Amino acid sequence: MNIHETSYPRLANTLPTEALRAEFLVSGLFKAGEANFRYWETDRTILGGITPTASAIALPNPAEVRSAFFLERREAGIINLGGAGTVTVDGTTYAFGNLDALYLGRGVKEVSFASESADQPALFYFLSYPAHTAYPTRHLPFKDAQGNKLGARETANERTIFKLIHPGAFPTCQLVMGFTRLETGNVWNTMPPHTHLRRSEVYVYFDVPEAHAVMHFMGEPQATRHLVVRNLDAVLSPPWSIHSGCGTQAYAFVWGMGGENQDFPDMDPAPVNQLR
Repeated sequence: MNIHETSYPRLANTLPTEALRAEFLVSGLFKAGEANFRYWETDRTILGGITPTASAIALPNPAEVRSAFFLERREAGIINLGGAGTVTVDGTTYAFGNLDALYLGRGVKEVSFASESADQPALFYFLSYPAHTAYPTRHLPFKDAQGNKLGARETANERTIFKLIHPGAFPTCQLVMGFTRLETGNVWNTMPPHTHLRRSEVYVYFDVPEAHAVMHFMGEPQATRHLVVRNLDAVLSPPWSIHSGCGTQAYAFVWGMGGENQDFPDMDPAPVNQLR
């Protein structure tokens, strides 16, 4: 089979910094009292940030979705990156602590988000893909999550990966989601890097202190580029791009994937000695 390649990989090699950021970096999702969403045509991804303060925020139904309600033909995952709050799904309320997660299946009609404290609001990160069938809502408290330790201190990438929404736990249509936290003194994530042609990915960096940043490496393995990202910035990672980062200190990031294959090992390695 021949792959009909787009011009995006070659285009990315030529973009100046601001154009590269406009193409692949999403900032400003989390604003007090607002729900903000972005649509990315790769895998028809929708990502968003919902930050309720004194009042609850209902999941809107943007005109661009072209449906009777947001999740009529979609599924979604939610991870709370902020203070305590609640999510109410078709009349059932789920308490949310920091890093708790929720899976919403196709057909869920009414969703509302609330914070316990307007001064320390919940920060609900929302990631959605088209869905071909309906699966039940699943609440995933962080206290019940089991992490897998990866990397080593000698290579500055000692980290724990928490798989929250994935086929090994329960079925979804496309969505796979979780987060990775680096240990103190470690700075590299996903090294050595890889690409995966059969799914795209979105990174959201969090727990990045104000005076610090992460250098997110992207692009084709033999033509890498980088983006300087701050706390709560998102990076859109197309199938042809590596996705790896190095911070000025330890940090964490949410990863979420959609596409035709949910198998974690389905990736094409990009060995460090071959990167350019």
